[in-house]
Amino acid sequence: MYKQQDMDKTGTLDVTKKYPEEPSKKSNSKIYFFIIAIAALLATNVYFYVKFKSSGEKLYTIAIQKQDLQIEIDRIEAELDNLVSQKVAGVDSVMQASEIRAREAISELRTKLENQTISEEDMLVATREVARLKGDVSELRLALNELKARNEILQKENQTLSRKVSTTDKKVTALSQENIELKDKVNVASALKVSNIQVNGISVSKRGKIETESRARRVDQLQVLFSVADNTLTPKGNKEVFVRVIDPSGNLFGDASNMFYVHGEKLQYTFKETINFTNNGEEYQFLWSQEKFKKGAYTVLLYNDNAIMGRASVVLK
Repeated sequence: MYKQQDMDKTGTLDVTKKYPEEPSKKSNSKIYFFIIAIAALLATNVYFYVKFKSSGEKLYTIAIQKQDLQIEIDRIEAELDNLVSQKVAGVDSVMQASEIRAREAISELRTKLENQTISEEDMLVATREVARLKGDVSELRLALNELKARNEILQKENQTLSRKVSTTDKKVTALSQENIELKDKVNVASALKVSNIQVNGISVSKRGKIETESRARRVDQLQVLFSVADNTLTPKGNKEVFVRVIDPSGNLFGDASNMFYVHGEKLQYTFKETINFTNNGEEYQFLWSQEKFKKGAYTVLLYNDNAIMGRASVVLK
């Protein structure tokens, strides 16, 4: 449709001038709006897709890291259990404290890793703590190995020392036995021995006169005369002599409380006397009284220092 003003001055119509219709311009605006809206929606979808995809990848990564850390913690705990089970002697309080700290750290790490809301930063902290814990357990293992090596060295030294002590003990025992044997030999060699001994029956008159008597009914006492052989191994001085008197029936005269020892054996004696040994061959005399003597042989035995000095007998008629 052409308007009146579109004609030129000659009255002819100018067909070169055209005007678009109004509805066409509005349609184009709507199309541009829908295109922009669709583009914005696509951009939003792409943003959220990328964001959710990135978040999912992070969650997956964290889950893998948690699993790896838990496996590493299990290994560390197993190594710690193995170290403790070795029962190394001499483990000091410092090492025991290290074990306690390691156990506490393992427990804390397990609690953190079981938390479902653990963050990436928390995972980094946990990774560093696992690395530190691994180092602590390694140091504990080295310390225990060093202590074990020292204990082995000490054990070998103790075994060597024990062998030396055992050898020394055997030598000491042998020397002690030799000393005992030597002492016994010295005691035997130093024991007093009589060179002459004689037993007589005697009678004592009212005037005190002593006469030798062989008839039993007239005997008042038994006289023991003896001299001691010289012995340079025996020190001079007073010596106690124990006397045993046995009657013709084989019975010992003496009190039950009168006891002495000879080579560890307990014996009963009749009486005892003290002599002064001068190592000059002196003669000594002992007198023993009895209310009534009977016929037969009387035997007298002398003892000194757990050994017999000599013996002699007399026969009374």
